[in-house]
Amino acid sequence: MSGIARVDGRPVGEGTDALLRRMARVLAHRGPDDETYFRSGPLGLGFVRLSLVDPEGGAQPLATDDGALVLIANGEIYNHRELAAGLPAGTRLRTRSDCEVLLHLYRRDGLRFLDKVRGMFSLVLWDRDHDRLVFARDRFGIKPLFYHLDRERIVFASEVKALFQDPSCPRELDWDAALGDQMLSMAPVTDDSPAHSWFKGIELVPAASIVTVDLTNGSISTHRYWDFPSFEAGDSAASESQLVADYGRFLAESVEESQMADVEIGLFLSGGIDSAAVAALAGVKPKTYTALNGSTLGNGDAESAHAIAAALGLANHQVLLDTAHTPGVEEWKRHLWLLETPLAGPETFYKYEMYRYVGAHTPEIKAMLLGGGADEFNGGYSKTIAGGGQWPDFVRNVAGMGVARDRARRPDLGAWWDAAGRSPVSARYLREAAGGHAGDPYHALFRWKYRDVQLYNCWHEDRTAAGNGIEARVPFLDHRLVELVAAVPEELRPSLVWDKQILRRAMSGILPPEMVDRPKGPFFYGDGEHHTYRTFVRMLAQDGDRLLEEALDSDAARHHLDTDEVRAQLRRLERDPSAGHVELLLRVVNLGLLERMTADLPAPLVDTVKAPVPQGVPVTDWAVERASIEARVVRRPEVEPEHVLRLTDDVLLLHSADEPAVWYLVVNGSIEYVLDEVENPGWLRLLHAFDGKQSYGDLITGLGVAADEVAPLVAEALELGLLSHAVPAG
Repeated sequence: MSGIARVDGRPVGEGTDALLRRMARVLAHRGPDDETYFRSGPLGLGFVRLSLVDPEGGAQPLATDDGALVLIANGEIYNHRELAAGLPAGTRLRTRSDCEVLLHLYRRDGLRFLDKVRGMFSLVLWDRDHDRLVFARDRFGIKPLFYHLDRERIVFASEVKALFQDPSCPRELDWDAALGDQMLSMAPVTDDSPAHSWFKGIELVPAASIVTVDLTNGSISTHRYWDFPSFEAGDSAASESQLVADYGRFLAESVEESQMADVEIGLFLSGGIDSAAVAALAGVKPKTYTALNGSTLGNGDAESAHAIAAALGLANHQVLLDTAHTPGVEEWKRHLWLLETPLAGPETFYKYEMYRYVGAHTPEIKAMLLGGGADEFNGGYSKTIAGGGQWPDFVRNVAGMGVARDRARRPDLGAWWDAAGRSPVSARYLREAAGGHAGDPYHALFRWKYRDVQLYNCWHEDRTAAGNGIEARVPFLDHRLVELVAAVPEELRPSLVWDKQILRRAMSGILPPEMVDRPKGPFFYGDGEHHTYRTFVRMLAQDGDRLLEEALDSDAARHHLDTDEVRAQLRRLERDPSAGHVELLLRVVNLGLLERMTADLPAPLVDTVKAPVPQGVPVTDWAVERASIEARVVRRPEVEPEHVLRLTDDVLLLHSADEPAVWYLVVNGSIEYVLDEVENPGWLRLLHAFDGKQSYGDLITGLGVAADEVAPLVAEALELGLLSHAVPAG
């Protein structure tokens, strides 16, 4: 949705129509089913629709009978029937749209009209009688809404790129805000600062808030209709078993509500308990989709998801993202422009590819259920934060993250923390002086995660789904669930919040024990993560480092970034993808690319060429088909007998006189691999023999080495950059 309104008492003219059409074109990927426009008095609206509820009669804008209230809304009001039943007698709803009830709630309750609404939404409402515009978003910011205001008018849209169609809107990346943001730097500190747009002059309507714009003078006021709960109080009087039962009941209700639609809904299924819980509680059994790449193969996530789907009797599509595929330069820039955030990375790209698969292979599915949000508010990161310890270690480390944040904000007060536990200055004062919440670190952690879901989780799920004409639905982001966990008393936190025990216990008897107890698994980290790192290092290095060089080709990028060090980091990561955070370098490159794209706007996404759609891997019995699955996913370089290979320049084979059977593979001066001559003598002999002169076939024949034994090792060494091709034999 998009629009423009005058804030100087004047009407919008016919010239606005062309702007509204340009904005709608930029957002066309979000709504492939319908396109409508509205212009009256000071307001012009454009709306592209994805039809999930009342496809025939729910066209927008929606209006009251007298035309005094006009509404456009993106998202779903899950409890709209319940809300409609409570409207005054005689209220007439003209459609079956779930959003129409909002008009009548506003007429009855004013700025309290969202207090009892459950759903995910962003909305724009014109109150003609009071000459004001009302913006609002759901409690967790699942659906986006941005605006820019100047002295004459306000322009607004679901995505920032649509605002840039207005010549009066600034087009400038906010480097200072970006480089100072904890999410971009990945600093281990708790940060609860407001979410932002990444662009100067572009405001993000806050989650759980109603922003009112006076169209006579442009003044703005903000009303919060829901406050994120305090995780300090922990004042529930319910017993431990009752808290678990209530959590399970709320989750079941939320999953049921999230399936509200007149079209088919699918489910992204990982190997963990979050999406498995949604799958088990779904009333209408959905088709499921799982990412099958080098990382999810290596860490077992894809196999576990297949087992969950089989146990629940659900169809499962394994979406192939093999290790040979490297996003092209234009492919990555298209993805980044869709997301319009420097936080675009491997996870967002894989999610986008999965949505593309759904849209191409099962186009009847218009919405996807997700397991997102469970980790953030149920203690999903507690074991990681504890560093392998237990609950007391988690609490202590969370406190340390809060101190790190406060020291960064007020370094002049940092000395008072140096004498750990013996400072005469109270921690409460130090937190307040640093602008942080004065309460305990436990609460600060969840405030931080509340920011995360707005600025990253919900942001990228919305864009990757909407970029394919699909809607993302998140049952765990129901305020009743978060409020319940916040109310868990301090003495019960170790048994309920540690490692998501409240969710695990709620699902006991609904899911098999092995699924309930499966440890939290990351999307692409852990065993197999090197496949993902290599993919994105290749992406940055392709075509003569083209993405990186484009990112550095602006005055702003050269001012804010150390260009020599950026290039050096890429070279280090090429030699060893585990030598640093690939994602951190990618985020910096993304900043430079966004700088370039805001200066020279790309074509609307619907007018650009997409890469080929991913394919699926049909799996019946994982154990039986394991070898063929791995062969399709892990695509190592082909090694032919005529190839001539050599150790790369920064690789050495060394050993100690004290241990003559043990050899060390040294990469760039650092020992990276230990090889035992007794365990694999053929491989070591071959490594010594690679001289860049003899062909691979001649070497293995002369050494008497079995080709099937060493071929996978040679291919992996090529992939790792330990070996390189010399001039072909002959």
